[in-house]
Amino acid sequence: MASTSVKEIVKDSPEFTQLTDLAAERLGGKVLYATDDFFAEKENLIKSGRGIFIVDKYTDRGKWMDGWESRRKRTPGHDWCVIQLATSGKISGFDIDTHFFLGNHPPFASIEAANISGDTSPDNWENVAWKEILPKSPLDAGSQNFFEININEIFTHLRLHIYPDGGVARLKVYGEVFKKWNEVKEDEEIDLAAAINGGKSISCNDMFFSSMQNLIMPGRGVNMGDGWETKRNRTPNNVDWVMIKLATEGSIKKIIVDTAHFKGNYPDRCSIEACNSNNEEDVISGKVKWENILSEKKLSADNIHEFMCESADRTYTHVRLNIYPDGGISRLRLIGNKKK
Repeated sequence: MASTSVKEIVKDSPEFTQLTDLAAERLGGKVLYATDDFFAEKENLIKSGRGIFIVDKYTDRGKWMDGWESRRKRTPGHDWCVIQLATSGKISGFDIDTHFFLGNHPPFASIEAANISGDTSPDNWENVAWKEILPKSPLDAGSQNFFEININEIFTHLRLHIYPDGGVARLKVYGEVFKKWNEVKEDEEIDLAAAINGGKSISCNDMFFSSMQNLIMPGRGVNMGDGWETKRNRTPNNVDWVMIKLATEGSIKKIIVDTAHFKGNYPDRCSIEACNSNNEEDVISGKVKWENILSEKKLSADNIHEFMCESADRTYTHVRLNIYPDGGISRLRLIGNKKK
């Protein structure tokens, strides 16, 4: 059974874009400060998607733009903003997206990072021990500007500098979640699939309508596009599937399959298999032994389904969600404990 992974689907993007967007608002990222956001709010930087453009939409400050945009600077210096990552992590790359910013994009940008402990923000961001991880680099207008980072450190906050001013639609910060698993108690129940804990959707056979990464996002889906949905398949006995790498090896107790907003297009049934492997490529290529942890279960429209794992005494590293014959799932939760 051939797989369709993000590697194969997103051909024009660097490999690091398969990783988790550590800054994403939907995960819990925040834009804490900006020197100026006169034309467009700093919070737009970390919203999902690439941003939109509405031709005739204006505000009392000028053209409405879906991004962060500062006013034209008439004094020395440049603009910058501070982002708190949703979770601490190791950064592998950036996408500084100037989508729809054409005559008003910044010609250059740089990024600094820091690891700030605690929940309180510094009184003065200038006093933080910032480390430059992306030197001043040119940006193209109306484009995704990708930058690969090779640094083996854990960060919690970023400072994006734009030179001298202008607008950026989105900042994506791709990397790996760092979670202090030694601080998680053995009997503490956690969602082993959740992206915020380090879970990752690694492969699927189809995601025509919406991404497999949505399955492991926080909260319930906001609409039908905020889930994993495959195209209609007329092949008899078809099975669509998605593979997820767990945040850490653990035992699964409870399974939650949420079909929120999927009404005329939810799958008829689902099942789940699991395996234990330290080689992701072996999992994707089928060189592992899958064990059934949830036999075929009937699903219903726009509903939260709760099931007990049928093999709760074993530990696993990966799962495969199968849906019959096709359709959409909003969220998958795998509640359990880390390996003792």
